[in-house]
Amino acid sequence: MLGLRKVKAICDYQFDPEITDILFSNKEDIRLERSKNTDKIRYIYIKDNLLLMLRPSNGFFTLSLFSAKKIIDNTTPPKLRAIVSTEISEFIKKGRNVFCKHIINIDENLRPMDEVIVVDQNDELLAIGRLKIPIAYVKSFKNGVAINVRKGINKSKG
Repeated sequence: MLGLRKVKAICDYQFDPEITDILFSNKEDIRLERSKNTDKIRYIYIKDNLLLMLRPSNGFFTLSLFSAKKIIDNTTPPKLRAIVSTEISEFIKKGRNVFCKHIINIDENLRPMDEVIVVDQNDELLAIGRLKIPIAYVKSFKNGVAINVRKGINKSKG
């Protein structure tokens, strides 16, 4: 399947081959959904669970809560994660942005605009989002938004 090879190649580049293997472990259940207008791949599902969405603006993937959980279950922290203090976890679950001062640990390999999984100190999934600034700034700044949260686990669907 040519589409799946393309999807895996993008995933290898964006995340790394280890993450690709984790996300695409059940090969037989993968379904690609294409845009009706452009016929380009837009959504990747495993059974009925949304795994990844392809952003047409830059050709990279956005994670779903399902794929974030899969990554958390199969990797060790802080891989692709930002670990925040447990006291603010309720705010993050509601979809609020993550400020620099609340981040306890973060994957050193992340770059601005990368997908980030936000977890608490017990490695429980809180949200998914996108890193706004370089890691060095995240660690040194005492204020300002580090991660734009796209979806918290308690945020209503929509």
